[in-house]
Amino acid sequence: MTGTDTHTDSGTSTAIIDLGPQTRIAARLAAGVRDEQLGDRTPCPAYAVRNLLGHLTGLAAAFRDAARKELGPTTDTPPDSAVPDIGPGWREELPRVLDELAEAWRDPAAWTGMTRAGGVDLPGEVAAAVAIDELVVHGWDLARATGQEYVPDPAALQVCHAFVVEVAADPSGGGGIFGPVVPVPPEAPLLDRAIGLSGRDPGWTREGA
Repeated sequence: MTGTDTHTDSGTSTAIIDLGPQTRIAARLAAGVRDEQLGDRTPCPAYAVRNLLGHLTGLAAAFRDAARKELGPTTDTPPDSAVPDIGPGWREELPRVLDELAEAWRDPAAWTGMTRAGGVDLPGEVAAAVAIDELVVHGWDLARATGQEYVPDPAALQVCHAFVVEVAADPSGGGGIFGPVVPVPPEAPLLDRAIGLSGRDPGWTREGA
């Protein structure tokens, strides 16, 4: 799958990219989490590491089904309906569902027409952008919370940055997708700018910065 094909159903143009590189990065970060880190804090104030991992599992299933247009409980439940958590088999479940997510979005039909995620109806290409944004930002969350190096997939980062720019510019949205925009110098790395626009502080550390 290349990034040269585009769809414009929503009035914007989103390149079709392979989510596989970013889902593999997320899976690798999850595999690097030690059991004793599951209760540690994360850049997402409401989530410990275990909740973030549970959220990743749930969003991967939801956006997998959104790509397949298999609408039901996974796609209809708002993400803030309950604090997510992991189950006993999460180390096997999360990489599996991430692989399924990537495979579902390799179908060009996933990027067309309407679908649903988080109980919201939206164009397929917008759902893809939201999924990519979630993978990139929550990958950063997980890496920062557990002290792991993080280099997102460049194509996914480009899509994420374009998406958060658009969200932050929407006067009806109230800022970044995860909170008020955190100002970041224009010369900062693209990841830091995307993180700031999303509502996270790129300077966040486990020590409380």
